[in-house]
Amino acid sequence: MTELEMDPGAQAAGGRITSVDAAAAIDQFSDAGLLAAGKINLIALDAIVSRLGDRWATRRDQIHDYVDRTIQRRLGPNGYHLRISETDFLICQPELGPFTGQAACLQILRDVLLHFIGDAARADECVHQVTKISATEIQGSRVRASEVEQGERMEREAGAAPKPRRPLDYWTPFVATDGRELAVTCALEPVIELKAFSRIGFRVTRRVLVASSDETVTAAMVRNLTRADILRIDLATVAGGIEQLRAATCGGPNPSLIVPVSFTSLSSQRGRTQISQLLVEAKALVRRGVICEITDIEGVPQGALLQVVSLIRPYCLFIVARIDLGSSAISALSQLKHSGVHALSVECPQELTDGAWRHWVKGTLQTARRVVRSIMLHRVGSPQHAEIAAELGATHASFR
Repeated sequence: MTELEMDPGAQAAGGRITSVDAAAAIDQFSDAGLLAAGKINLIALDAIVSRLGDRWATRRDQIHDYVDRTIQRRLGPNGYHLRISETDFLICQPELGPFTGQAACLQILRDVLLHFIGDAARADECVHQVTKISATEIQGSRVRASEVEQGERMEREAGAAPKPRRPLDYWTPFVATDGRELAVTCALEPVIELKAFSRIGFRVTRRVLVASSDETVTAAMVRNLTRADILRIDLATVAGGIEQLRAATCGGPNPSLIVPVSFTSLSSQRGRTQISQLLVEAKALVRRGVICEITDIEGVPQGALLQVVSLIRPYCLFIVARIDLGSSAISALSQLKHSGVHALSVECPQELTDGAWRHWVKGTLQTARRVVRSIMLHRVGSPQHAEIAAELGATHASFR
């Protein structure tokens, strides 16, 4: 067993993880299931450091950039990576079998070694299967090329494949903590980029119902449910959006999908792990990526929100915060400064005249621009109202 110390000051590398806090970002690799399945590996650049000697310091940044690009080229659509020190990179490839993933890591390191020192003989000394991760250390065992080659062949012959997708029925209906049977239904709303008035994808909307009576459970009622019930509703929402998206992609994949998820669910490691797995599945169905819309953020401390945004970012194209521009808008917005969100979203009031709509949009944008430039208006009632919103500076809109 090899023990590898993590550099506490390491920064996230590449486009997969961009957290400024490596200790927080590394949480994405701490999933016990992925570790037990051998899906997380570490590659080290020790052979390059040894060969370059004093030249390592001057070429380090160039080498890091090359390694990032090499990993990005070879990772599958669900893979992600993180540089945790000057010489060590974590790589997770959840869609691959353990030996197939290790073979990919070996090939990545061989390519890097051949490029910089012309010799890849030490590659299998510098790849480890990670077995334990904490905030201060990483433990793992050395990967041996001969065993990997044999294991990869067996996985290939057995047709190793990702775990089958869980059906929506797994999440809904379900019996809530208070004994009621709740059901979640989902639909897709088209989302428009207002400047060009072109569709950029869909947004998932949901209804929560009491199964026995079809009584609607309002958003305020949902917030009063237990954390476990809220998580179940969020998982049903993402899974339902995926099923709806599959049905909508007969003419080819859509650019993006916006999925609403509550801060409550994302604030626990269990919730993040389960939601992230569905986000990875959704990502495979769109061209550009998944946009996560974090809801119920009112009253959340800025530091807690920043941490959640950092941890969920690797799975998302963008992060949006949904806010309620009521009487508490100013305090809600102050916590969003420097929280890492890329845009704000707001539910629109319905049945407004053109004049009332213009007044509402102008005030909403003036308030929201204290934090971000991009503002998405949900459930816009008509193309005419969308044109007014675009004229006033709103960037995106979804339609009822």
